[in-house]
Amino acid sequence: MDDRTPASFEAARERDRVLVRLSGTWKLGAPTPAPGELVERLAAAPGASAMAFDASALTGWDSGLLVFLRAAFERCAAAGIAVDGSGLPEGVRRLLALAAAVPEQKGARTAGPRTPFLARVGESAAAWAAACADWLDYIGQLAVACARLARGAARFRRADLLLFLEDCGARSLGIVALISFLVGLILAFVGAIQLKAFGAQIYVADMVGIGMVRVMGAIMAGIVMTGRTGAAYAAQLGTMQVNEEVDALKTLGISPVEYLVTPRVLAITLMMPLLCLYADLVGILGGFVVGVGMLDIGVLEYLHETQAAISLTNVWIGLFHSVVFGILIGLAGCVRGLQCGRSASAVGAATTSAVVTGIVSIIVATAIITVACNVLGI
Repeated sequence: MDDRTPASFEAARERDRVLVRLSGTWKLGAPTPAPGELVERLAAAPGASAMAFDASALTGWDSGLLVFLRAAFERCAAAGIAVDGSGLPEGVRRLLALAAAVPEQKGARTAGPRTPFLARVGESAAAWAAACADWLDYIGQLAVACARLARGAARFRRADLLLFLEDCGARSLGIVALISFLVGLILAFVGAIQLKAFGAQIYVADMVGIGMVRVMGAIMAGIVMTGRTGAAYAAQLGTMQVNEEVDALKTLGISPVEYLVTPRVLAITLMMPLLCLYADLVGILGGFVVGVGMLDIGVLEYLHETQAAISLTNVWIGLFHSVVFGILIGLAGCVRGLQCGRSASAVGAATTSAVVTGIVSIIVATAIITVACNVLGI
């Protein structure tokens, strides 16, 4: 564009219209004629009812010309003067048409017919049945992969399994210890308030010990691992789904469940019992701090009462909880990751869904195991 040629226009009368000849370089921010000047010339020409343009002498333009023409068109419309833009460059005409497009008004479209209630219930039931079938499919594939692993024929990297074991185990000790200690402390504090009124402070040791060993240690470790490891599994596999790495494995004839899901589920299932025992000990330590520090219970007295209250049955029930939780957490995170869509937002949705599914699964499994233990009398 030639910056030395200023933008200008000339208006000449042709029959019942005024022909505007644009010349020079029209640039945004450069000195350009005012649109009002053009309208004043049109108004001064008697009998002129239309305006046309000749851009043959135009040497260059940018959005400055569009601003000028848009303002001139609005003034002409207010004055009742027709505008013929056929003489403008094609790019200018297209941009002006785009600027003049009227946006769709909200509510202009008529709403479709409302779906009947029974139809919506049927659709929800069909979607739930499809989801259950999908989960059963993944569980079946995981069972086949575990059977191949037992025969030594599973195809996944053993180095990945070691990395997952480290991530689920050693790297999780800090957060599990913090949560379990606070839970044991809270249990002891709440129980102390009630038991102190009856002079039965010593039974705080029984309540904390049995509660942590039987179920609370496994639940708290499971919830922590759901938010930490289950979400990580979903994000990892979801990102692989977005990058089409899962499709590449299928193309190579490698089962994604066997290669990606099996080592993750195996790692968290093996680590959960150890984390559960660790959470039990730290939770009992939290109760010990409250019992000895607030209730004036002797150290040996508290330890002896805890030892007498806890039985191996409670320990095994807690360990069984942890194994079930490990399978559920790993499966929920991996399945939600493999079900992820093809966008970045889908990865976040899959991660959120994995956490929700894992926590709900833990609560439901706890209820089922508790009822079963009550029926069996253990």
